[in-house]
Amino acid sequence: MKPLLLIDIDGPLNPYGGQPQRRPEGYRTHRMRPDGWLHDKPMRVWLNPGHGEELLALEASYELVWATTWKGEANTWVGPRLGLPELPFIDWPTMHGSSPRGTFWKTQYVLDYAQGRPFAWIDDEITHLDREFVEQKHLAAALLLHVDHRIGLTRPDFDALADWAAAR
Repeated sequence: MKPLLLIDIDGPLNPYGGQPQRRPEGYRTHRMRPDGWLHDKPMRVWLNPGHGEELLALEASYELVWATTWKGEANTWVGPRLGLPELPFIDWPTMHGSSPRGTFWKTQYVLDYAQGRPFAWIDDEITHLDREFVEQKHLAAALLLHVDHRIGLTRPDFDALADWAAAR
């Protein structure tokens, strides 16, 4: 069984923290209004179509899963723009709630979803507390890859994911 690749959108795929008037090179601007978006104006989302190709290349080594607050809407709004097939997603029981030992709120649910399987997780909110928690609670191999929300995924990130999977 292949390890899971748990993919967050805002930060890794959508570098929302970048300078508002300066779209990162290689990215395209999309206007989206997912169900949870409560503002009058659509959300600005920057996506790099090359990331879809990179993720599809990793599909030989991983089972791709959305690990985002977009949940299933990732398959409607983001996946098609990156050329990705419909992917399973983590259906968070509670979002932005309390978490054990100062960890990111997603961490406990990531472990529940993984059910002891090896996984790599890309997110912009991962900290050393999450790594320590996963190391203590998850017996299988895990790679927690922090991505800068101002830059998004880069070539070294994709290389690290490929290298980690190859070492399994």
